[in-house]
Amino acid sequence: MATNLLIVESPAKAKTLKKYLGKDFEVLASYGHVRDLVPKTGAVDPENNFAMQYETIARNAKHVDAIAKAAAEADNILLAPDPDREGEAIAWHIAELLKGKRALKGKNMKRVVFYEITQSAVQEAVAHPREISLPLVNAQQARRALDYLVGFNLSPLLWRKIRPGLSAGRVQSPALRLIVERELEIEKFRSQEYWTVHLDSQKHSIPFTAKLFQYQGKKLEQLSIGSQAEYDAIQAKLNDAKLPPKVVRVEKRGKQRHAAAPFTTSTLQQEAVRKLGMTSERTMRTAQSLYEGVDIGGQTIGLISYMRTDSVSLAKEAVEEIRGYIRDNFSADYLPSTQPAYKSKTKNAQESHEAIRPTSILRTPDSIRAHLTADQARLYEMIWKRTLACQMAPARYDTVSADIRLGGDDTLFRASGQTLVFPGFIGVYMEDVDDAEEEEGGKLPPLAEGDVLPLDKLYGEQHFTQPPPRFSEASLVKSLEEYGIGRPSTYATIISTLQAREYATLEKKRFMPTDVGRVVNKFLTEHFTRYVDYGFTANLEDELDEVSEGKRDWIPVLDEFWQGFNKLIADKKDVDRPGTEILEETCPKCGKPLSKRLGKRGSFIGCTGYPECDYTRSLGGEEDAGEARKELGTHPETNQVVLLLRGPYGYYVQLGEVIEGEKTKPKRVSWPKELPLEQADLGTALKLLSLPRELGAHPETGKKVIVNIGRFGPYIGHDGKFKSIPRSDSIFDIGLDRAVELLAQAKAGNAVLRTLGEHPDDKAPVEICSGRYGPYARHGKVNATLPKDVSPDDITLEQALELIAAKAAKGGTGKAKAAKKPAAKTATKTTTSKKTATTKAKTATKVAAKPAAKKPAAKKTTKSKA
Repeated sequence: MATNLLIVESPAKAKTLKKYLGKDFEVLASYGHVRDLVPKTGAVDPENNFAMQYETIARNAKHVDAIAKAAAEADNILLAPDPDREGEAIAWHIAELLKGKRALKGKNMKRVVFYEITQSAVQEAVAHPREISLPLVNAQQARRALDYLVGFNLSPLLWRKIRPGLSAGRVQSPALRLIVERELEIEKFRSQEYWTVHLDSQKHSIPFTAKLFQYQGKKLEQLSIGSQAEYDAIQAKLNDAKLPPKVVRVEKRGKQRHAAAPFTTSTLQQEAVRKLGMTSERTMRTAQSLYEGVDIGGQTIGLISYMRTDSVSLAKEAVEEIRGYIRDNFSADYLPSTQPAYKSKTKNAQESHEAIRPTSILRTPDSIRAHLTADQARLYEMIWKRTLACQMAPARYDTVSADIRLGGDDTLFRASGQTLVFPGFIGVYMEDVDDAEEEEGGKLPPLAEGDVLPLDKLYGEQHFTQPPPRFSEASLVKSLEEYGIGRPSTYATIISTLQAREYATLEKKRFMPTDVGRVVNKFLTEHFTRYVDYGFTANLEDELDEVSEGKRDWIPVLDEFWQGFNKLIADKKDVDRPGTEILEETCPKCGKPLSKRLGKRGSFIGCTGYPECDYTRSLGGEEDAGEARKELGTHPETNQVVLLLRGPYGYYVQLGEVIEGEKTKPKRVSWPKELPLEQADLGTALKLLSLPRELGAHPETGKKVIVNIGRFGPYIGHDGKFKSIPRSDSIFDIGLDRAVELLAQAKAGNAVLRTLGEHPDDKAPVEICSGRYGPYARHGKVNATLPKDVSPDDITLEQALELIAAKAAKGGTGKAKAAKKPAAKTATKTTTSKKTATTKAKTATKVAAKPAAKKPAAKKTTKSKA
């Protein structure tokens, strides 16, 4: 009978620890939090020192009972949830529940923390337990109380003033403000034209390019040449220069580039988004599995240290092992004489924690790849390489800058280049960035002062300033950290909540606010300005950090917040409903003013006379629900008008008018989504109205085969059975033979179109199949629908694995939401158009720009004169 009971959060960690601790220990999992606030008003009582009413989480009640039963039989109880505030709170809640069940009488209960799940680390932690840290518990309770008070008081106000089902969060709302303000900045942006002037020359048959940076004694700024006319004037004068280009200055210098610090929670999420295309949520879930333990061939071991940290420090033993690995596997130049040191840029960083690192650098990615899932392997390799690189020597470059005179001494072009002399850490790992600066240039020929050069080409490039980019998941995480909004462990939750509430959508890997998000943000910034202010949110986080450090009592922090917030809630009960804007336009039906309003499907224009008048139209100008009409022509046989109309479910064509009093409705056919509306003409409409089209008799049954368009798109019908027509086939051109072939596939089950290869987890096949709703990727019981822009013939195994992983993460099988096509990145360019799931290190210059102001990028065209 085990005399020691150790309680952790997850069953995966419990399984790993049981192997380390042996038969004298029983290891049970709480399966996360065991208690939470009662989900009703009054669960936090501001009038009674913010007393909090907790209840056992229903889904974990059986696990709590199992823990209580085991505790009654154990002599020693060790509480070992994760080593952070949430973990400390879970330990406290378990202790409170056990006290309530009177299971602790005569027992010895302590807290232990594991910063890594390895044999030595676990034994060390168990040998040195401590008491539960009440400051950490109080900091977590204060956060939970604040979130509850905001949610249960502000959300009902949003329901009354905007629409039911909305929510406002303490850190979620400032994050939404970041996204909306960036979008408003983009909308206000006005592009400006500017030109740059370039000179192509060569020496020893090595070509190079120089850029005009000083003209007639004046240094040129980005917008100095603001039009083609100005460029043409400069070009004409330069073409008249009597003297050829001459080198008047050459500067050579050495430059070093140092490795990035080892990963924190924030930088891990940012880099996983950029390099691996993984969301913050998926990154943290994968990192958790690496931390808790993986079976690597008969041995279950934690592969990385704890992944919730804002420290960049490494343990002395880890550094010694890393330096030893570099010494044994690289030449002497790669090992710096002194250990590189890094300092956290995060306020209140918990320097007692370590950065995220492999539990042993000797456990190389290649040596354990076969035992990991695809996500685990990619994330572990990135962590391993970054950790190794952070202890390596800096990269060294030779840079050259040459000024070239053309015409007079006051008109200068500059050519810059650099040569990588020693790769250093770049040989292992290169940090990625969202919006990287361009490299300084390629290699230049050996130029010397006084060199007279040929003028091969003199030309200009037209550019237009670009608005600041929308936030990607990586840049949003970076901005949240810079502003001090939330903490790294909450970033994934913030982002997923914004999307789940439909306040923002992720399009082409960039966040765009929805109409609902804009209205909610406008309401909060106008009426609750202080509580969505970046500085206020960050200061509150600082106060909570002081609570966790024992420097401040949590009750006064809550009280100070509540007094002002509660008064504001009361003051704002009678504010006007937002999202309604009266327009200087009258309703075509009743003559009353029109207004811009927020509905379930976004913003629209409607009559202020509602419900007496039901006129509505979209912001684009089309009237809703059949009100908009476009006459395409007249049917050649019936002489009835053929109309293109827009209804609540999209566009459709209609034969004839609706006649009041007639029970028979005109024939209507949905406009296929794959057909652009620009192609809406009489010929196409007549083809649609001719449906259903009879193809002939089935050769086996003799029954007719038809094609038609239904609720789910084009389909084949035969003998009460239906088969969707693939996107590669046209409903207008498909013949009987092809229809019979598709029906046979449907009868035999969903046909396998391609087998892409084996899944890295279980070696089961990954297949592309044809289903009722179109092609999909299949692995076991997980089916993930292919996005519309991904062809079954072109999809790769890596892309299919991405879709399958995303579907599996959501749970269930069957039809998956159309995911975005995985993005691809080359190894050397800083700007890419598409990305693959597999990423490579690239030599890009780190950008440390603040989110509010970025230097405009530029699009360019080229105009040249020889």
